[in-house]
Amino acid sequence: MLSLLLADAAIAKFGAALGAALAAIGAGVGIGRIGSQAMDAMARQPEKIGDLRSSMIVAAALIEGVAFFAVIVAILAIVM
Repeated sequence: MLSLLLADAAIAKFGAALGAALAAIGAGVGIGRIGSQAMDAMARQPEKIGDLRSSMIVAAALIEGVAFFAVIVAILAIVM
């Protein structure tokens, strides 16, 4: 009986760790795409650099916020 409970806890912790890893990978891919597209747009229209920079920072902050939230939820899943 105890081994079944320990197995369930181990599976839950593995799932939480996997969720945190996917959130971090997703954030990295998202920020990479933002940077790539912003550099392409700056090369095409250099006069819009200021607008692009501010939009890029806002989008990156939103992505980081969602990734941070997902990691916190995964940590709480491990602890609980």
